[in-house]
Amino acid sequence: MAIIHVDGQQYEVNGARNLLQACLSLGLDIPYFCWHPAMGSVGACRQCAVRQYKNEEDNQGMLVMSCMTPASDQTRIDIEDEEARAFRASVVEWLMINHPHDCPVCEEGGHCHLQDMTVMTGHDRRRYRFRKRTRRNQELGPFIAHEMNRCITCYRCVRFYNDYAGGTDLGAFGTKDNVYFGRYQEGTLENEFAGNLTEVCPTGVFTDKSHSRQYTRKWDLQFAPGICHQCAVGCNISPGERYGDIRRIENRYHGEVNGYFLCDRGRFGYGYVNRQDRPRVPECRENPKSAPVSLDVDTALARINESLRHARRIIGIGSPRASLESNHQLRALVGRDNFSTGIEAREQSCLELMNQLQRSTGLPTPTPRQIERHDAVLVLGEDPIQSAARLGLNIRQAVLSRREQLGEKVGIPAWNAEALKTIGQDHYHPLFIAWPAPTGLDDVAEARYTLAPDDIARLGFAVARHIDPAAAAVDALDETTDRAAQRIASALMAAQRPLVVSGGSLVSTAVLQAAGAVARALARRAKRAGLMMIRREANSTGLSLMGGRPLDWALDELEQGRADAVVILENDLYQRKPPAQVDRALAAAGIRVVLDHQRTATLQRADFVLPAASFAEADGTLVNLEGRAQRFFQVFEPGYLRPQSRLHESWRWLHALAANLRGESPADITLDEVTQACAAEHETLAGMVGAAPGADYRVEGLKLAREPHRYSGRTAMRANLDVSEPRPPQDRDTAFAFSMEGYSGSDRPRQQVPFAWAPGWNSPQAWNKFTDEVGGHLRGGDPGVRLLHPRPGRYHYPTDIPRATRPRDTALRALILPRLFGGEETSSLAEPIRQRMAPVTLQISPADAAALGVRDGDRLKVGLEEASHTLPVAEQAGWPDGWLGIPAGVIPGLLQGAGLPVLARADENHRGGAS
Repeated sequence: MAIIHVDGQQYEVNGARNLLQACLSLGLDIPYFCWHPAMGSVGACRQCAVRQYKNEEDNQGMLVMSCMTPASDQTRIDIEDEEARAFRASVVEWLMINHPHDCPVCEEGGHCHLQDMTVMTGHDRRRYRFRKRTRRNQELGPFIAHEMNRCITCYRCVRFYNDYAGGTDLGAFGTKDNVYFGRYQEGTLENEFAGNLTEVCPTGVFTDKSHSRQYTRKWDLQFAPGICHQCAVGCNISPGERYGDIRRIENRYHGEVNGYFLCDRGRFGYGYVNRQDRPRVPECRENPKSAPVSLDVDTALARINESLRHARRIIGIGSPRASLESNHQLRALVGRDNFSTGIEAREQSCLELMNQLQRSTGLPTPTPRQIERHDAVLVLGEDPIQSAARLGLNIRQAVLSRREQLGEKVGIPAWNAEALKTIGQDHYHPLFIAWPAPTGLDDVAEARYTLAPDDIARLGFAVARHIDPAAAAVDALDETTDRAAQRIASALMAAQRPLVVSGGSLVSTAVLQAAGAVARALARRAKRAGLMMIRREANSTGLSLMGGRPLDWALDELEQGRADAVVILENDLYQRKPPAQVDRALAAAGIRVVLDHQRTATLQRADFVLPAASFAEADGTLVNLEGRAQRFFQVFEPGYLRPQSRLHESWRWLHALAANLRGESPADITLDEVTQACAAEHETLAGMVGAAPGADYRVEGLKLAREPHRYSGRTAMRANLDVSEPRPPQDRDTAFAFSMEGYSGSDRPRQQVPFAWAPGWNSPQAWNKFTDEVGGHLRGGDPGVRLLHPRPGRYHYPTDIPRATRPRDTALRALILPRLFGGEETSSLAEPIRQRMAPVTLQISPADAAALGVRDGDRLKVGLEEASHTLPVAEQAGWPDGWLGIPAGVIPGLLQGAGLPVLARADENHRGGAS
């Protein structure tokens, strides 16, 4: 710690910070542009000038840039010095010379860091009266709109995109006062984190194109604390709503999970919430081929109740994309012995094994933020950028942090970004990836091993053996793999904090056991290591902790006639099992009740449909891949602007169904009640109650406001329905109010913050007012509570090691590759995501291509005759023989590792012959 003196006042600060970060952490306002808490300092904008004095006797001092000056002990500065204030005002003035006078029509207006800093410096007059420089804008794809005339040359965009996120197609072109930020030619920004430019940019150069289509000022949006449902990382988000539609999603700061950044799937994949074809009222069908008929709530519940009363046995199929509360209520409805998780059997085995390994290997599971402090990484059987993108960005920072180590040796502080970049050059912490296809981290990896799943497992077991001779030996290990294992083991042992990353993408328990063996070997060698397991869906971890039978069991019970009714919760079974198998099971069920918020193939087979609320209209709890239970909250009440809508949380529908079946009047249930019931029923989930404050939480006697205090137009929002404005909806479930009336400030520490705003701070940089120090943790504590912890106990190295892979003679095997854009069920319904999807190709080895007589670009017909797909081929050097790589989401119901016959060549040059 260090003592600094600011404007005559003494403060204790972290001496490892620069003066700008230290002062902002104290709550003192200094304007800035180029500096960013996650990216350090480059001193490009000159906006953060303060006067620094040598000592107590110095009354002259000198102007310094606070972002480039260390917060050393006994440093003395004046922020309010007259010359410093005049200098800062002049900086804004020259930055504004070419900036357009378009705040009223700029999409960044009211959300703009440049506006905030201009007001802070007191600049309110323009003296420049000459022609402004103008630019031509670029088309940058479906996510980002470009308006280069607003640029102030802070360099934040390229520093984030290239240096932090690893992008290569955005650059700075030109010199001096003639610099252009864009691509070398128009085209879609290729990086998976490009959407963060909308928050990183302090002006309106890069804006959210999906928001532009239904633009609303920030102060006219209604927000709630949300959790991204598009993967298992559990990033915190601020969804904004107007007129019953989600208009945009922004990052909600979390000190341990997502920090300041989101992936593009999480930011732009919300479009399914706004789809016009969503089920919004209960429906029934007289038979599978008839059109659905709308019902009122009471009639629907009565008819479903009547049907289920006559059923011999009811099977409940849950979902890893539904909340813990909803899955619990389904389990309570049908009984523990009749509840299925809705997860395919092999995937469920993998999930249960991951939970076991996180508890038993002796290594803790790091938070995503802690991953960035690890100094050697082994990724076994995962492509993190595609399967858990935000985690992949953390791994990239871990690899890049070698430059901080090098800088420390020569006295360069961690915040001096450009100096560290120069000294670091191409020096990285070791990263090894075992995965058959190219990954988004290959550019910083020391090596990637293109292996088949069982061979990836064998490599992992060999690494464990090299670290700890007590681990099982790998029989018939080839020399190349053994050398690779020795190289990896040496790097992990040389590191201070090695990390093992694996997951369920390959649906291989052998790969997971291998990762667990490496973790245990490191633990036995007393390494401060970590183990991270990647799951596929938002609540995969939570549902596996709750427990239940796999989907295969449920389908078999129905098909064999051992049950004649099924209740399916937010789950499209056709995405998980072969269509023919699902068809048989559903056809055998006499009663099919489906709760969902999308018209899935499964919903189309339902006798009764209950319209479920999406994440934007519901409250609930999810458990992310590190085992952190987090609460998401309802953004808006769907019935307020659409009175005909009958959307409810699935747990509320299921509670009403259960009450009806018991012959009781379905009294309403609150979120707190169902959460406590779930925690009481499941010992492994007991801590979930602490994931967020209850509905009785207040700040200064007030509920928390969902709307900014400048929210406008409420009285006119329902004018098309009634000239009299009704009372705003009353929220019995949470501590939030559906209005601007409530607490929305930053001076009282709290966990759950719907949107970032503080006096004088309207941009996303306002999050700095909610943290204990800039870039630290929320002052009220980071949301969520850990449910998975290491447990003392005996771990035995696995001995069942798979044999080396040998290609099959009969058919190629499907190797399903996770896909960020298009590989997840709900986000792939969003139009921007659909536009961003890469062309689909089949990955094949040169040897298999030659055997089939195909070349790059030729088309193959693969699958079964009744459900075949014709797709282009892409030969890939090093791809394992005998496997056909298929992007996730392309062939619904295809299982990992399934035999996939090649039925025919289908390109124009090779017609007719079956292969």
